[in-house]
Amino acid sequence: MLSPGAVRRAGLAVVERIRGGDLGSLPVIVGLVVIWTAFQLLNPVFLSSRNLVNLTMQCAATGTIALGIVLVLLVGEIDLSVGSVSGLAAAILAVTFVELQWNPILAVAAAILAGVLAGLLYGYLFTKFGLPSFVITLAGLLGFLGLQLWVLGSAGSINLPTDSWLVEFAQQMFLPAWASYVVAVLAVAAYAWSLVSRARRRAAANLVSQSYAGIAVRAVGLLVFLLVAAWYLNLWRGVGLMFLLFVGLVVVLNLVLTRTRWGRSVYAVGGSVEAARRAGIRVDRIYFTVFALCSALAAVGGILAAARLGAANQSTGGGDVNLNAIAAAVIGGASLFGGRGTAFSALLGIVVIQSISSGLTLLNLDSSVRFMVTGVVLVLAVIVDSISRRTRAATGRA
Repeated sequence: MLSPGAVRRAGLAVVERIRGGDLGSLPVIVGLVVIWTAFQLLNPVFLSSRNLVNLTMQCAATGTIALGIVLVLLVGEIDLSVGSVSGLAAAILAVTFVELQWNPILAVAAAILAGVLAGLLYGYLFTKFGLPSFVITLAGLLGFLGLQLWVLGSAGSINLPTDSWLVEFAQQMFLPAWASYVVAVLAVAAYAWSLVSRARRRAAANLVSQSYAGIAVRAVGLLVFLLVAAWYLNLWRGVGLMFLLFVGLVVVLNLVLTRTRWGRSVYAVGGSVEAARRAGIRVDRIYFTVFALCSALAAVGGILAAARLGAANQSTGGGDVNLNAIAAAVIGGASLFGGRGTAFSALLGIVVIQSISSGLTLLNLDSSVRFMVTGVVLVLAVIVDSISRRTRAATGRA
């Protein structure tokens, strides 16, 4: 059982980190609480279990695309073509699955492969010719949009079979209530074990490590949150498998970024390319893999979007998908300056954006208001990032 003293020490450690400019996800969480409180006061339906279930399902496709954006931001670059790549992947899925009668697994694989090839092309142009990622991916935005229209052909829209497992997965498959609680407990157990293992490794190397009391506080808090969230979502339809897939991708990518040599290299390149090169990191290889993974995740997001809609058309991946994915990564905490951010930035950011969209829709406000509000939130996120960087630099923690 946690003692009051242990909780107090854990709280003081958090306060010390904030004073040093290490804000982490705190600004996003505070902003999310403010947004949810405001919309709930304006419309009591907002925090209903039904609306929150729908909100989580709406997060999956664009959130997966934002996950790839986090990767390129970590190395200090940008990808403006993720919307077009996702639309192309959706078009390839629809044509191969519906018109060519391919096995759906092969159709999905072909769509993801197209995304990987697009990313490898970006990596080649970036490392071989030194072209700015802004220019390369802007050209890709236009080129892959044209390729998407060509793949769809004169039909312009292709409906996916409603009885296919792809559409059922995205629209109708939810975890049983008991399974959602089991997943929550297992997730917290794995999280706590990873923190304990890390603390032991740092202690063995005579480095400052997190106290077991602090780990316990975080684990208990996360467990309570997940169990309450699962219980509340189960009042309607529960936890959707598509949203669970998105969260699973976030967790896996977070582990890769924090527990592998490749992940540490990504942060090193984002911090200083020259320092990373002198440390023996193969910088060009990092760029290749980051661009490839970003486009692959964009393709997965396009597949999820098509499955959710039950069709692929000329507007798939268009509209505000591109901008929302980039905004979600930045709002969630990924730094535009490179080297800072986590995979959870995509999750937090897309929840903020979808919360704004859902709340304004319930208030029957025009989409123009949504764009303006999202723009203001994006600017505030960048301001917070800039201020935290200055604070860390002033305190020697950069």
